[in-house]
Amino acid sequence: MDVNLLRGLITAISLACFVGIALWAYAPRNKARFEQDARLPFED
Repeated sequence: MDVNLLRGLITAISLACFVGIALWAYAPRNKARFEQDARLPFED
């Protein structure tokens, strides 16, 4: 396996993970949960 092929695969996997996390974070079904979590420090 060529080192450049390995670098390309790692880059592609990293991009796929980033896109997956971004889609999960901005999914409408998670909005209420994240807004509630954002208010936690102020609810004292």
